[in-house]
Amino acid sequence: MRLALEEASLAFSEGEVPVGAVLVRDGQVVARAHNCREKSGDPTAHAETIVLRAGAENNWRLTDATLYVTKEPCVMCAGAMVNARLKKLVYGCRDPKGGAVDSLYKILSDKRLNHQVEVVSGVLEKECADILTRFFKARRGGRVVEGGGLENRCGGNSTEGSNPSLSAS
Repeated sequence: MRLALEEASLAFSEGEVPVGAVLVRDGQVVARAHNCREKSGDPTAHAETIVLRAGAENNWRLTDATLYVTKEPCVMCAGAMVNARLKKLVYGCRDPKGGAVDSLYKILSDKRLNHQVEVVSGVLEKECADILTRFFKARRGGRVVEGGGLENRCGGNSTEGSNPSLSAS
């Protein structure tokens, strides 16, 4: 999760919603990314989707992978995790206005779907929430909105290959 927070910090410094993600297989980082939706103009280029795309380069089934992300994923990202057959999601803070794992929806545990994803939440929760709160407070000129400023619906990143923070190892 510390690596995901590093990615979130990069997003913050670029003026993007500070969400970072890291995909791990067999204890090795496969990909890491942060939101760059503004830079890319791609509404689907969230940190989560970027690492899923990179991790699925050789096999779209990520049944042996764990995705770490600083904020609870949105509907689109959660759906992509189900479609990728992701083994496990670990996230930092909840998103009461857009979260699709625990807050608004429970997509990853929905038995009606063909795959469920193991979920661990609240890892480095305070640090993950704090960077989002600082970002939105700065964006609003010091005014924090209800919910701690967590009104992001899963910001995004540039398309695969154009994110300088995306790395496959």
